Amino acid sequence: MTTIQASAPTAANATARAITATGLRKSYGDKLVLDGIDLNIAEGTVFALLGPNGAGKTTTVEILSTLIGADAGEARVAGHHLTRDADAVRSVIGVTGQFSAVDNLLTAEENLLLMADLHHLDRREGKRRAQDLLRRFDLSEVAGKTAVTFSGGMRRKLDLAMTLVGDPRVIFLDEPTTGLDPRSRRTMWEIIRGLVADDGVTIFLTTQYLEEADQLADRIAVLDHGRLIAEGTADELKQRIPGGHVRVRFADARSLDDAAGIFGIATRDEESLTLQIPSDGSIPNLRAVLDTLESTDVRAESLTVHTPDLDDVFLTLTGQPRPAATAASTEENV
Repeated sequence: MTTIQASAPTAANATARAITATGLRKSYGDKLVLDGIDLNIAEGTVFALLGPNGAGKTTTVEILSTLIGADAGEARVAGHHLTRDADAVRSVIGVTGQFSAVDNLLTAEENLLLMADLHHLDRREGKRRAQDLLRRFDLSEVAGKTAVTFSGGMRRKLDLAMTLVGDPRVIFLDEPTTGLDPRSRRTMWEIIRGLVADDGVTIFLTTQYLEEADQLADRIAVLDHGRLIAEGTADELKQRIPGGHVRVRFADARSLDDAAGIFGIATRDEESLTLQIPSDGSIPNLRAVLDTLESTDVRAESLTVHTPDLDDVFLTLTGQPRPAATAASTEENV
């Protein structure tokens, strides 16, 4: 099993854990979906779970949000035991799934008031909270319009606002920006950042948009065939993948020849007059390249650093055949 540990951003909450899990397993018949995963996620952070379709992402969210039970393992959410204190868990979480919970026949305000009723808020408090959320999500001007008239971005904002009616401390966002245009997606990112920075909420995010994880997540885990196969910050994961390099461009072929003789293992491109020098992207490595150039008479015109991105991480780490010892299918309907 692999332990995933999401580091807290400040010393104040360094020991507080929003989600812990040990050995979570789930099968549907002979199809093994989760193969014993451990989680240790700090409060007030964004934790992103990446993986291909069928990896087990949605099943993980469904278990941790008490929608389905695990076959084995234990978990706590906001200190509450997942099965023994399921009602307490539900009282402190919010869930926004891949498919909107918005009722198209109700107005934006009516959708929020319905959620307030489901949370057993009295009429005055429900009204107050609905108005606050409409303002916060820039939906006040459409409060009286039915949701069927909303754009995709407006619907997703309303969906998330409905999740916040119950004032959750942990929010599960299962692919929250699927189908949104780039502008709407970035608006959602700002909202998510605000929930963490201003409210101290913990976000458990699943996404197939790797840029989304790169932009939002304090820690990222990669799930494949029901197993956690890698974890770390975005930068830590990128450094695990080979292919990083420094590309140096020269003014003429002679300078390129001289530099190639100095660096040896570099790859040269005669047409573009560039030298590609292997690098892990770290400052010490870059400084070593610059110091080497400065100590010679070779003059470079430009220098750029190229490091693997999360796409490289995803493609390198996922999609490998499942080990023969646990070769059961992990397909998941998501």
